[in-house]
Formats: sequence, structure tokens, C-alpha cells
Amino acid sequence: MTRFGFVSTYPPTRCGLATFTVSLARAVADPREAPPSIVRVIDADEDWRTSPQEVGRVVAAIRADDLASHRTAARALDGCDVVIVQHEFGIYGGEDGAQVIGILEALRVPAIVVLHTVLPTPSVNQRRILERVAGLAAAVVVMTDHALETLSANYAVDPARVHLIPHGVAYAPGHAPHHRGTVRRILTWGLLSPGKGLERGIRALALLRMRGVSAEYVIAGQTHPKVRAHSGESYRESLAGLGRALGVDDSVVFVDRYLTDDDIAALLASADAVLLPYESHEQATSGVLVEAVSAGVPVVATAFPHAVELLGDDDGLGVAVRHDDLAGMADGLEAIFTAPGTKEGPGSRPRGRVGLTWAQVAARYAELSARLHAVKAA
Repeated sequence: MTRFGFVSTYPPTRCGLATFTVSLARAVADPREAPPSIVRVIDADEDWRTSPQEVGRVVAAIRADDLASHRTAARALDGCDVVIVQHEFGIYGGEDGAQVIGILEALRVPAIVVLHTVLPTPSVNQRRILERVAGLAAAVVVMTDHALETLSANYAVDPARVHLIPHGVAYAPGHAPHHRGTVRRILTWGLLSPGKGLERGIRALALLRMRGVSAEYVIAGQTHPKVRAHSGESYRESLAGLGRALGVDDSVVFVDRYLTDDDIAALLASADAVLLPYESHEQATSGVLVEAVSAGVPVVATAFPHAVELLGDDDGLGVAVRHDDLAGMADGLEAIFTAPGTKEGPGSRPRGRVGLTWAQVAARYAELSARLHAVKAA
């Protein structure tokens, strides 16, 4: 059995990478073996020993600019067969997260680096870092075709090291039927931050009301901890204020809590459409998008790369619209509400191009890890 290590943000940190790591660590864990070894990437004032022990065994922590913590963390992973390192430019220390290079250099076991962002127009320093990271890794994982193409076109990376393993999904098809009322429900979920573009969603709701379409907009999730630490709940309050100004505050519903898998499944079961009005033009991977499409709930999204890849065909999964096309966003939602067969619920929606369970994703990581371990042992 493969002994896995992970380098990532991790609970109690609440962010997309932490959620991804918990899901993957849970899926690869073998009850006959010791739990995965986790190295947490934390802020300077955090105590890594407060981590819950629900999935993995937290063995060390990495703090920005604390190079001794990098070396300690690498030694703590020596007993692993392979280490899975989550990469985002913003979570490691140094300019553009350059200190991840030192962490990889200190590891004495093969590393799989998972790229959560692949920028099509990186700065010189960002390109240098990503190319060095890929060179140090035994394998590089991307999660979408677009990310694979972007990496190949814009970075000097050995294609033999690059592997496509999709994002996993927690939602179990058929978890619950829709219980729809007369008012259609639009859903956006995740940690709240200005980059989520929720203002667009509220404006699209107002435009639907002007057209005589009854709908409510459920915005579910806590404010991102770093946003809350900097500015409290001012972003959420600004969204509520926009709803009042547009006269739709009675139809904007906030679910202000951190969402479990069961919470998300229940929300999806009640939704007629998922709306992803993100600001980013370069988002390579969206776990929320994958969950929604795999659950069979149609999606309207701004045209970030992952949305274009999944929603680009006319197959009932949803539509990607230009970031500045508010009317197109409202059109997409209205088309979903009036499409034949929308009352059958998510189980009637097409699936196929996405939807690997975390167990299936973990099997691919295990297969890749076994190959790397065999090469090292040879």
C-alpha cells in the first residue's frame, strides 16, 4: 500500500485547497495503513497542532519566510512513498510563492504537484517558478483540458511528466429529488469574497424580475476568513445593500455558515440553476462547477476557462456568457427555467464529461504514485 503525504492548506483553514486536500486524503486513506501524513501551510500566528484529526495525521507545518519550518516539514514526510503538493501562487512565501521551490528541493521522496492555477499570460517570475516546480516534481497534475493546453503552450515543461486527473465530486447522484415550488431557485455557494462577482448575480435577479420571472437567489457560505479578518462582513453587507437598492432584497437569501458535503447536496437538491458569476477570466479549475454539473443541475457561468470547457457544447449542462453580458446571464437562467423537463430534477440532467467520484480520482492518484514509487525503487 502506498503511504501518502500532503503539503497544502488544511482544516481548520477554510479554503478551496484545504477542502480539496481533505477530500483526496479521505479517498486515498487505507484503513489497513497509517493515515496520510499532512503538512499544513499556515499563517505565521497559527498553531498547526489545533488541526482536527478526522482524515490525516498532521505532522508539521510550513510558514512563509520560516525556512527552518520547510526543512522540518520535508523530514517529517520521509516515511511516505509519495507526497502530493497542492500549488497556488498565493499560499507559499516569497514573491509569487517562490518558497515552494525550496520545499520541493528539500523533499527526499517523489512529489506529485497539483496545479490549481495555470496562467496563460504569466509574469516572467511566475513562469520561472512554475517551470522550476514542474522540473522538481516527479509528476505534475492538471485537472482540465484547458489547463493542459495552457501549460503546454506557455511553459517549458516536460510533457511526459504531465497528467490529467479531473477534480473529484462529493455529490452522490440521486441523493435527493428536487422539491421545487412556484418560485425558481438560483444557487451560488462557496466562501464569499469580492472576486466571486455576486453583484452580477443580484443584478441578473433584478433583470429577471423586470421580465416578470419569479426567482430567489440563494448565496450560501461564510465570508472568506482572510476577507473577514481584513474588512469584517462589509462585503456581505454591500451585497445586501445592492439587493435593497434594486428592490430584490426579499428574494436574496444568505446562508451564512461553512458548508458540509451534506449541506451542499441538500442545496443542490433544491436548486433549479447554479449561477457562477466569477470575476476571473483565468480560473483553470472550479470545484463548484464540477459539483453542479455532476449533480445534473444546469449552470450559468461567466466565461472563465473551466466553464467554457464544460459548458461549451449545447448538451443541456448550461451556458457560459461573457463577463459583461448581464442580459445573457438572465437569458441563460430564464431558458433553464422554461426548458422542457426541468421539473424532473437533477437526476434527469445529462452527465458524462465530468463527475468522477473522489474514490475514482484517488484510484488515479494511487496508480500514478505506484508507478513513481516503482521507478524510484528500480
